[in-house]
Amino acid sequence: MTATAKIQDLRSASEAHETVVTGHNVRMEFPGPVIALEDATFGIRKGEFVSLIGPSGCGKSTLLRMVAGLLNPTGGRISVNGTPMVGPRAEIGMMFQKATLLDWKPVLDNVLLPNTLAGRVTNADRERAVDLLHMVGLKGFEFAFPRQLSGGMQQRVALARLLNSGADVLLLDEPFGALDEFTRERLNIELMRIQAQIGATIVFVTHNIQEAVFLADRVFVMTPRPGRIAAEVEVNLPRPRTIEQMKSPEFTETAFNIRDTLGGFI
Repeated sequence: MTATAKIQDLRSASEAHETVVTGHNVRMEFPGPVIALEDATFGIRKGEFVSLIGPSGCGKSTLLRMVAGLLNPTGGRISVNGTPMVGPRAEIGMMFQKATLLDWKPVLDNVLLPNTLAGRVTNADRERAVDLLHMVGLKGFEFAFPRQLSGGMQQRVALARLLNSGADVLLLDEPFGALDEFTRERLNIELMRIQAQIGATIVFVTHNIQEAVFLADRVFVMTPRPGRIAAEVEVNLPRPRTIEQMKSPEFTETAFNIRDTLGGFI
């Protein structure tokens, strides 16, 4: 290996471990007062897939909205790419529990919504949106309306729209929670394939322990309100992942470790 190649390898390794999202002593208090989050400290690396799991009301979605810049913490700080979060930013995209599509617009126009809001839709934008729809398995549905699609297909449209935003930090708040188990599994595999293709950093909220383990490089386990990150569990399963891996002793042990940790708080 040449000296130049060694330097390039070191740079690649450094980038792979670069911390993109950081939180330090994050606190969120709502009127009441209700303390949703307290002393939440964490770091998420470039290209990493992190699952957030915890009991209902522990502040998972609140934390995600703070990372998105939709809420400002009442204490501590959150930074993305080294800059404190004070509002929404172009490099951060968020997908919610519901697809929230525009019913009166066809699928292609829904995916192009970020471009429309920016004030300009070019032919290149349309070509990219079509490519994204093909990527998420919706070839041939470009001109269908949301009401003509199943719930799983609507979530695929929402995912394509998120990818079209150009964000490299993707925040997903229980996006597949309302879907049947088999559709959820297919979309989980689709999401991991897309992440491997584009190298995005993903933070994924779920109530499902198996889903959390199946998707993630690390699982952040949160306590009941006020939410804290009580444990960070490494998931040492090779990628690309398959459904068959869920039968493995490694998967089962990781899932039960998380279950035991959660059980200690409930």
